Amino acid sequence: MSSLSCRSIYKKYPGGVVAVSDFNLEIKDKEFVILVGPSGCGKSTTLRMIAGLEEISEGELYIGDRLVNDVAPKDRDIAMVFQNYALYPHMTVYENMAFGLKLRKVSKNEIERKVQEAARRLDITHLLERKPKALSGGQRQRVALGRAIVREPQVFLLDEPLSNLDAKLRAQMRTEISRLHQKLGTTFIYVTHDQTEAMTMGDRIVVMKDGFVQQVDSPQNLYEAPVNQFVAGFMGSPQMNFVDATLRKVGTKYAVEFGYDVKYTIDIPEGKADEGSLSEYVDKEVVMGIRPENIHDEEMFISAAKTGIIETDVDLTEMMGAETYLYLSCQGIPLTARVSPRSTSRPQDVIKVALDANKIHLFDRETEKTILN
Repeated sequence: MSSLSCRSIYKKYPGGVVAVSDFNLEIKDKEFVILVGPSGCGKSTTLRMIAGLEEISEGELYIGDRLVNDVAPKDRDIAMVFQNYALYPHMTVYENMAFGLKLRKVSKNEIERKVQEAARRLDITHLLERKPKALSGGQRQRVALGRAIVREPQVFLLDEPLSNLDAKLRAQMRTEISRLHQKLGTTFIYVTHDQTEAMTMGDRIVVMKDGFVQQVDSPQNLYEAPVNQFVAGFMGSPQMNFVDATLRKVGTKYAVEFGYDVKYTIDIPEGKADEGSLSEYVDKEVVMGIRPENIHDEEMFISAAKTGIIETDVDLTEMMGAETYLYLSCQGIPLTARVSPRSTSRPQDVIKVALDANKIHLFDRETEKTILN
């Protein structure tokens, strides 16, 4: 049983600094949970409190049914993988992986079995006699994971383990860690500032900002139904476009109006418009959000669109291989579109694009809370 429960956890430092505020989270057995947010949002502090490396100022932490606030890190039955690997340079890979077991007085045969099994899983059997300095970044990261695996802990804690690797290796290690989670069937808590890692690996994602939890949900729900403007902008790459706009109502229909010299109007589809949430914002300023993939430059989409067609200047194009990013300007409003690589748009072109009205989001200008997803 390796569920974990954080109940109203706070971390306060002298001088009135509150790093983590009212952190509540129930993590199920075998779940892969990711804490994500910008630097300084409190995600690593939260992980260190779970590990026992930081004292909990207020609140309760349970691992399984056991309250562990005052339990030493070594007795919490957890294993932690750090960003900088933390390998002993004078020991071989085998000795590094076996070190924790030796301290626990585990028999030599048992150590041999566990280290060989972990090395086989991570494909590092041929490296066991090497020292860390003779390993690449990816191999060192595997050794650090192996050292955690041999402990057979209830909970794995991973603190930005891939941030020191190059882009190709990072993508490879992402899939390896996901496979490892499936094989081990253990609870994983993973901290990252990279939303791509969060979206691709986690069962659930905890988005944090300034010590507060903003939203806890599946990757799909976070992407499609963010609770506020921060979550909407943080999840997804390139990030969501935000445009200052005004909500209008003509008869029974709602529309979003934006632009300076020329006013553009996007009719909100009736099935999407929620009378209860929209009525109080009529003729008020709101923030409209639309993701880059929902801005279309294909002729077929534009000719079929009944609303949301705007004229833009192409400032820049980025060919990514499987897709192209267009950096557009509509009366000085910057927009990014993710379009087909067959797009013929080039810098300095003036083109028409269509915003998919079914995919727009609306946010409160003051509170940044979501009005419409």
